[in-house]
Amino acid sequence: MRILITRPLDDSEATAAKLRALGHEPIVAPLLEIRFLDNAEIDLNDVQAILATSANGMRALERATQIRDIPIFAVGPQTAEAAKLAGFTQIKNAKGDGAALAEAAMNWAKPGDGALFHAQGKETKGGLADVLKKHGFEIRESVLYEAAAVEHLPQAAAAALQSGGLDAAMFYSPRSARIFFKCVVNAGLAQTTSGFAALCISKATADALSPLNFRAIHVAGRPDQDAMLRLVAEAARL
Repeated sequence: MRILITRPLDDSEATAAKLRALGHEPIVAPLLEIRFLDNAEIDLNDVQAILATSANGMRALERATQIRDIPIFAVGPQTAEAAKLAGFTQIKNAKGDGAALAEAAMNWAKPGDGALFHAQGKETKGGLADVLKKHGFEIRESVLYEAAAVEHLPQAAAAALQSGGLDAAMFYSPRSARIFFKCVVNAGLAQTTSGFAALCISKATADALSPLNFRAIHVAGRPDQDAMLRLVAEAARL
């Protein structure tokens, strides 16, 4: 299958490698550009663990500090893998979303053992911190990167839509889905989406694509890469 990947570049390339290994033809077309904020202030003194809610947060942290001996509480497998590649060795994986990480962190840590540091992006909402603060945790938050939306469809995406040869497109967040919707409408290509399937990491992501029409819309059973790849396998059988 020819599959459009709308994730930021590093994440798209990682997904593309997995798709090629499965015999598919990936088309990398990021809708978000990651910009690391190298002047971000980081205070890791007396921090018992780092909350990592994205692989890009870990990449930003890798750039910002040489410290590697603080435990990482990762939201899911991709973030845990990014932490491993960055050189961290104490990594716990919540295998879910922000709510799963909050619940796991309350089991893995105690409020009296030190602060939790959240390596976050500019667009990250405060839900995780709010939950943990209510349970007595001190949360230190530092914006380490921003994910800037593209204003127009990447050339690869526009060409794939115009050719009519797409089989599926992968969407990993409501925000990227909203950007896709806006760009497709502005480019006059909204009618082309009826020719391929939308593979979405969550129902909220699928809802953000409305009112575009797709050949089919599939929602992952879990918000992670493995579940998204299972959607690809299911779509290939249809």
